[in-house]
Amino acid sequence: MNTHEATYYAANANTLTEYPILHGEQEVDICIIGGGFTGVSAALHLAEAGFNVSLVEANKIGWGASGRNGGQLCQGHNMSHDTLVKQVGKRTADQLWRSSVDSVTLVKDLIKRHHIECDLSAGVLHVASKPSHSEALKKSVEYTRQQLEYDQVDYLNADRVSALLGTKQYHGGELFRDGAHLHPLNFVLGMARAATDHGATLYEGSPVISYKTGEKPEVVTEKGKIRCRYLLFACNGYLGKLNHAAAKKIMPINNFIIATEPLSDDIANRINPERLAVADSKFVVNYFRLSADKRLLWGGGENYRQRFPNDIARFVKKHMLAVYPELANHKIDYAWGGTLAITLNRMPHIARQEANVFVAQGYSGHGVALATYAGALFAKAVQGSLEGIDAFERLPTKDFPGGTLLRWPGLVAGMLYYSTLDKLP
Repeated sequence: MNTHEATYYAANANTLTEYPILHGEQEVDICIIGGGFTGVSAALHLAEAGFNVSLVEANKIGWGASGRNGGQLCQGHNMSHDTLVKQVGKRTADQLWRSSVDSVTLVKDLIKRHHIECDLSAGVLHVASKPSHSEALKKSVEYTRQQLEYDQVDYLNADRVSALLGTKQYHGGELFRDGAHLHPLNFVLGMARAATDHGATLYEGSPVISYKTGEKPEVVTEKGKIRCRYLLFACNGYLGKLNHAAAKKIMPINNFIIATEPLSDDIANRINPERLAVADSKFVVNYFRLSADKRLLWGGGENYRQRFPNDIARFVKKHMLAVYPELANHKIDYAWGGTLAITLNRMPHIARQEANVFVAQGYSGHGVALATYAGALFAKAVQGSLEGIDAFERLPTKDFPGGTLLRWPGLVAGMLYYSTLDKLP
């Protein structure tokens, strides 16, 4: 069984509970494959509803992207609302917008209801890396306030952004006052504790080697077997070849984060006095925020290989220093990577594969809120309500061209092209 990666989050986890390995055979109402936000949220909601639910995780609860990400919670999707209207119609587009708002609310409610200590803080700021991006953000804010009647978002000019972030690198911003950020590993571990408190059974170190569908799906691990009435695949970027139909819909990519040593009060208050989570408008996004102990957590850079860079700190630090060169002599205490999954349209793939088999994946960087929400949608589906899932099923989520092998060259070429555009004025 793999232990947690050496991340800032793992070093500052509340409690790293040990869950058993699955041994022997059992029969339950629901089996969930994957111990991240989606799977643990589903287990929690189902256990609260009185179902007999078992979750199997290949490594540790929160071991994958759910325990390593930037921790941002923000309303909205990667695809603009007006584009969604053109693709799926206004009614479904409005449902999808509402899902993004409800997903953030759900996370906050879970934290409050289950007393999860995870450093929840308010505010997410999207900043414009180019002047043209600033105008796009301004139009986005106007659209959101007028067409979607959402008033918790404001446009900030370059001077206001500079005052908030202590840099003149950005040309404007879009502030979601009701957005938030948190310690993601502590959040998923807190949900896991709540799920087991309500009767869910979680297994670690239990990779699934095969499964069967039908009236009673079967899940086979290295040392056990589970029969169930409903099955959820919640593996995301770590799905591998387990479910070929689902794997065609996503592309795993790697993203990286560094954490500085704790900053002085003077520096922390100059570069982020309101303790916002920030993300820029580049195709290969830079995102950053201050941790509870005033470290700068900076995410930046991607690769599309099966291995991480040899020196992650060096790979990421150059992006941080382009904005905050004054941090050049500050020590990097932690550097790590993780694997997320994107879809072709950058919208989540949440769907039924069969009447009693579901898949939720491809959150494309919006997983803290939307993955947690997807788990709740699955729990509702088991109880007979497909409202919510049906909106995501109307999205045109196409397979990546070229299958699981030939798609890689096309992806790398496309990503390199768009990352080159980031360097242009």
